[in-house]
Amino acid sequence: MSQIPEDLKYTRNHEWVRREDDAHVTVGITDHAQESLGDIVFAEPPEEGTSISAEEGCAVIESVKAASDLYAPISGEVVQANEELADSPELINNDPYGDGWVMRVKLSDPNELDNLLDASAYQELVAEEG
Repeated sequence: MSQIPEDLKYTRNHEWVRREDDAHVTVGITDHAQESLGDIVFAEPPEEGTSISAEEGCAVIESVKAASDLYAPISGEVVQANEELADSPELINNDPYGDGWVMRVKLSDPNELDNLLDASAYQELVAEEG
């Protein structure tokens, strides 16, 4: 069974968001997503300074099964990309909510966080998908 931390927000595309302060969040893919993808062999986070828009593709994650886009859960500016993923993409498999984070974003509209799922709603989504 996938881990679904209570303190995070989630998207229907299986990204997670951790609010760091009023203006910044950390983003990654969920435990369920990394389990579904299998062994991750490549990850390309967006470059720092990139402006991202909610629900638009902003990064690429490739596994032995498929290549997948990571969709921005919120709008803002990428202030830090996880550069360790270039040499160690398996960090996403090993620690999706810790060392496997993908990017840190300065929010352009903190109210967008209200559109994301809480842990119980995300758990229901995962259960529905089987």
